Amino acid sequence: MDADALLNPERRMLRVMQEKSGHDWTLAEILSSCEWIDQAIAVGAGHGLSNIGYVSTTETSSAIVRLADEGQKAKENGLLEARIWKWISDSETPSMADLQSHFERHEAGPGVGLLKRLGVQLEGGVFVAANPSAVDMGIQARTAFIQSLPAASEALDVNLMEHFKSRRGLIESVISTTRTWSLTPQGQSVSAEALVEKQSISEITSELLQSDAWKDADYRPFDVTLESATPRTGRSHPMQALIERVRSIFLEMGFSELVDDYVQTAGWNMDALFIPQDHPAREMQDTFYLEDPKSIELPKHLTDAWGAIHEHGGDTGSVGWGGKFSAETSEKGLLRTHTTVNTIQYLAAHPKDACRVFSVDRVFRKEAIDRTHLPEFHQIEGIIMEEGANLQMLVATLKTFYAKMGYPEVRVRPAYFPYTEPSLEIEVKWRGKWLELGGAGIFRPEVTEPLGISTPVLAWGMGLERLAMLVLGLDDIRQLYISDLEWLRNQPIL
Repeated sequence: MDADALLNPERRMLRVMQEKSGHDWTLAEILSSCEWIDQAIAVGAGHGLSNIGYVSTTETSSAIVRLADEGQKAKENGLLEARIWKWISDSETPSMADLQSHFERHEAGPGVGLLKRLGVQLEGGVFVAANPSAVDMGIQARTAFIQSLPAASEALDVNLMEHFKSRRGLIESVISTTRTWSLTPQGQSVSAEALVEKQSISEITSELLQSDAWKDADYRPFDVTLESATPRTGRSHPMQALIERVRSIFLEMGFSELVDDYVQTAGWNMDALFIPQDHPAREMQDTFYLEDPKSIELPKHLTDAWGAIHEHGGDTGSVGWGGKFSAETSEKGLLRTHTTVNTIQYLAAHPKDACRVFSVDRVFRKEAIDRTHLPEFHQIEGIIMEEGANLQMLVATLKTFYAKMGYPEVRVRPAYFPYTEPSLEIEVKWRGKWLELGGAGIFRPEVTEPLGISTPVLAWGMGLERLAMLVLGLDDIRQLYISDLEWLRNQPIL
């Protein structure tokens, strides 16, 4: 490579190194001699000179142990076990009760555990040590270790290092790289005239072209044959992109979007949908019940209406579920288990107005995390309420939606849900197999009549994550939420 193509930092570094032929230059020496402050300039210049053979670079790496945030506090204020041991030593009858009044709860428990391993025991509620000198020596050794950092890992006591590694936030190990540069015969032969620093232009601007300065300017060379890096542009997460796609399809089909609260009552979440109060879904293992708010007051006319429906069917002609309905159970606060809780409230507020509404939002169920289940997921919900709405309209709407999603082969089969009759399960054909994606049906009179709704209500719901797995070709639902940027970059644009 021609020396004229060198960058100014490379010229300066090579000129300085020529003053001491055969010397191994450290980073500190380069920074001082070149009058630089930024290490990155020196490392970059050394890398450039090494690439063209003017200097040779030697790198050595070593593990350095240094204090983390909690370790820095311990160095300044003392280790937790040292502070508690000092308090024990200065107290006449150091008891556990007194310890908890002198130290925070998050310190007292761990501190006692640390001291027990040093020989301090709790007898009759009072701290005692069979060998106080051994406790002192153990704490002094730990304190000396903390005070000695940072240091090379090989110079430290192995047992103490393992001990502090087991304690969160006290120490951390980092790899330190040391570089030295030495001049090669090729670098020594570069003439001093070629190493004179000069202003080079890397960008042609309109101001430069408007004058004659460009004629005598020195331009920085660029190797146009080198491969360029692929630019990384921002993009939506696949889940968010799918939500927007679903949303646009429903809006295109004439639906309006509905957004509402996560926190609901058991009444609206289950009772309004004719789910019996002794249904398994009402148990703690399926539903996140809340401590705050533990209960949310509901209008008495609603709980009375739901109670009549559940106990004997009210005026609907149904026999209900029997048993005793509890208004207190109905007012329990919870995280919604499905988005139907919000659409049914919308219908209750507009019982006479025809509507087509949808929602794509989060729901919560106490599920064990595995390849097909998450405790927090998204549900797609749709409702049509109008005169003449029937099963054929429901099936046609579902087929239209899935066709727009790219799945023209759709079939439905009979199913059972407490709040719809007839009820359907929706399946689409994917890779030659039929996959179930959701449920649908027409709301039962036990759901609509207590709310003053007299027209048919078509309803359907499906899990968005399951649809995402289908669209993205995944076999594990957890892949949707892993922090893998490479995987995210390689996903198709939905």
